[in-house]
Amino acid sequence: MSIPEHTFDLVVIGSGIAGQTAATSAAESGHDVVLLEKTGTLGGSSAMSGGWFAFSGTQEQAAEGIEDSAELFLRDMLELGKHLNDRSLLEAYLACQEDTYRWLKDHGVVFREVELSSGQSARRSHNSAIKEVLATLHQAFTAAGGQTRLSHRAVRLVRDDSGRVTGVETDTPQGRALFRGRAGVVLATGGFSRGTDLLKTFAPEQLAAIPYGGTGNTGDGLKMAWRLGAGMADMSFVSGTYGSHPETGEEFHELLTAYYMGAIIVNRRGRRFVDESRDYKTLGRVVLDQPEGLGFQIFDAKVRAKSHRGIPLKDVDTLEDIGHVFKAGTLHELAELAGIDPAGLADTVERYNAVAAGEQADEMGRTSLCNGVGDLLPIDEAPFYAYPAKSLMTTTYCGITINPHGQALDVDGEVIDGLYAVGEVTGGFHGAAYMTGTSLGKGTVFGRIVARHAATPSAA
Repeated sequence: MSIPEHTFDLVVIGSGIAGQTAATSAAESGHDVVLLEKTGTLGGSSAMSGGWFAFSGTQEQAAEGIEDSAELFLRDMLELGKHLNDRSLLEAYLACQEDTYRWLKDHGVVFREVELSSGQSARRSHNSAIKEVLATLHQAFTAAGGQTRLSHRAVRLVRDDSGRVTGVETDTPQGRALFRGRAGVVLATGGFSRGTDLLKTFAPEQLAAIPYGGTGNTGDGLKMAWRLGAGMADMSFVSGTYGSHPETGEEFHELLTAYYMGAIIVNRRGRRFVDESRDYKTLGRVVLDQPEGLGFQIFDAKVRAKSHRGIPLKDVDTLEDIGHVFKAGTLHELAELAGIDPAGLADTVERYNAVAAGEQADEMGRTSLCNGVGDLLPIDEAPFYAYPAKSLMTTTYCGITINPHGQALDVDGEVIDGLYAVGEVTGGFHGAAYMTGTSLGKGTVFGRIVARHAATPSAA
């Protein structure tokens, strides 16, 4: 039995930052674009993120005297990824980051703060009000003639006799429908943080992390491409992100990285178990081995003073307001409130303070606040604070292999004609670990790249 067919220049599947950017860029170039979203709301995991974009050479950096460069950015990404990244993808990102940054600014995006975070040796994470960014881009998409279909779940990619991907079958509220794309189909379906079956296959230990990310992130796009023989990359590096309270909800992005501001991380015995300056994906993997998968961020008044209300990763104010932070006048009282061994915590802080004072080397090898930057701070100024946190499975940072044009590749490295993949459904970019801001960054950069490539005559 035949099903309804709809034909556009480009079919984009997924409405997070990657899909929204690809769709908006293509529509603004005069192409007939449809944006398909599995759930009943737009935004995916991007709308649940902290809103950080990683760029170098920006106006915001220059205004604050931040020294950074594309060369340093590349070095950081390669070192963080243990040189397992696909360098051609990193170079494509760096070559197109300025265009993408300016495109976002031209659409009214305001970067509220530039911060140093996971994997960076210079402050290059630019914070945005991400829900406003997504809404603004979708408004521009609609104004340019783009069409949106909510509650449309992509279930099967369609090929013609030559093997080219020409469309996708979807389950809709009205039944099955086929959407064809003259220039191809873009998979922007996100990772599989909600895909229990895929987590069991690739990272069963991560089932102990708090599930998070868009509710539609069950790996549909990855499975559809896999069925066509797509290659996969970085599947062995799946890890949650450390820093979320055990009762983290979906109301706002609750992730605190006080350890990059001077805190230490201890377990229930009051003992440290990791170098806190490492990337938070690595921390997210290590904390799973601790009792209850729990690590307490311990800090004092100096670090508390660095809080910035409304800015993800450093908003202690809001976390205090909702009762997720313990506070006490002494370390002993703090330990009793938080359920930490008081003697263990006192001993740990005493030895850490000696490290901060330069009296001895750190047992965990810590020499900086974050990735080689920042001097260690003693924990000695009352009041004292403890934030209990676990690993949060936000996204999986792995998936379909692509080339620098965003074209999906098969297991032999050959282009799957007509199929593009962008954002967190792709692998190869991050390698072994993740730098703050490169997820939204790569979604936007490669969304722009894919829109341009799909619009060229050779790609049609």
